[in-house]
Amino acid sequence: MNPAALLEPEQVARTHEASLEVLERVGLLVHHEPARDVFARHGCRVDRATNRVTFPPAVVETYRRMVPAAFTFHGRDARWDRTIPGDGPLIVTGSSAPDLVDRATGAIRRARAADVADIARLIQALPAYDVFSISTLAEDAPPGRFTAARLLPTLRHCAKPVRVTTTDRADAEAVLRMLYAVAGGEAAYRARPFVTHHYCPVVSPLTMDRLSTDALMFFCEQGLPAYPSIVPTAGLTAPMTLAGTLVQGNAEFLAATVLMQMVRERTPTIYATLPTAADMRTGAYASGGIECGILHMAFAQLARFYGVPCGGYVGLTNSKLNDAQAGYETGLSAVAGVLGGMDMLNVGGLLGALTVFDFAKAVTDDEIGRMLKHVKRGIAFDEEALAIEIIAETGPGGSFIAGSHTAEHMRTEALLPALSDRDPRPVWEGKGALDAHARARARVEEILATPSPALLSPAVEARIRKEFPELTPAA
Repeated sequence: MNPAALLEPEQVARTHEASLEVLERVGLLVHHEPARDVFARHGCRVDRATNRVTFPPAVVETYRRMVPAAFTFHGRDARWDRTIPGDGPLIVTGSSAPDLVDRATGAIRRARAADVADIARLIQALPAYDVFSISTLAEDAPPGRFTAARLLPTLRHCAKPVRVTTTDRADAEAVLRMLYAVAGGEAAYRARPFVTHHYCPVVSPLTMDRLSTDALMFFCEQGLPAYPSIVPTAGLTAPMTLAGTLVQGNAEFLAATVLMQMVRERTPTIYATLPTAADMRTGAYASGGIECGILHMAFAQLARFYGVPCGGYVGLTNSKLNDAQAGYETGLSAVAGVLGGMDMLNVGGLLGALTVFDFAKAVTDDEIGRMLKHVKRGIAFDEEALAIEIIAETGPGGSFIAGSHTAEHMRTEALLPALSDRDPRPVWEGKGALDAHARARARVEEILATPSPALLSPAVEARIRKEFPELTPAA
């Protein structure tokens, strides 16, 4: 499928030029001293009195050209590996919601480590998901074990690639010790790093923080997979115009990318974004707005201009329920993203502007993800697919239903949904008249009633338990 172009070529070029101008004239406020030192050593201008860093265009051009053209998410074994852009669009869960919809009561409550285990089991079973970005926090995480408390139940139940965010250097180092234990040693893990680390080092507008910037630099130094996301919000943390948001967001991406290449040249990354436009009637964070899809289409064009894979949070919703609003907000923006050429979509499972995980929404989004991949596949256009001879053989007034050509292609040419209901109304009523949300909830319970294979051996569990005795028991 050829991606749709929202911007004219000259508009893409002008956005790039404007971003370079912003980086040279305005620069970024960089709170992390080691990052300022890296920038200074590589030709940027650093004002030590204000911590402002400005970027000569030649420096930006040198380092942004070092970014590889592909990024790989590794699974526990090669069958789960996914490389973008070639394997795209990847469907990824939304992440780090503090709350979830309780499966038994329907009430909103804080998420716990046992919930992460159930979510990991669900995502492992749903076919559209390629990467599990850990969907919730864990309220019961012991002090100092924010990430480990979520990562351990994930690794017990999900063999797909995992994405996670750590809090600080100590947390990152603890996570690596856990991953080395799971892999069978540091060398084995480095040969197949099945966890990708994700951060937001640039806080819009044009500010680099300490902890996320330090974490991104740390994993770059280690040669382990990590990438940043850029999150401008038009009207709040970026200009109200979409073009201005695009310029600022692109400048922020370039700054983060340049830093990564200065730390370790040829480090793979993703042009990842979560752009939105605020609802200025109230100042609400409108992640479900169609502007999220529009901006993602434009950012995808910039990513192709730079020759790097792209993706981000798209298909989000402000709805509090897995309802019609959730469906149209998710579907419209996500389709825009795929048509625009996004390689990776964080689209799964979250309600309420990324604050609440809903198991049923994750199942609904799996169905949407299958549809998105079908869109990306496009239309086969060889002689067999054109079917001229079949049309001639069948002739005017004939039927194709019983032909061998139909039998050969019926399971692959049209998507056969797992969740959507296509029965006549009387048949649907006879089956209980369940709406899509109820069917999704039933699918959740069906999956979670099935025993989950143990992905960690007793020996590995024992090593982890010795290192992290305060973590919750196996779930």
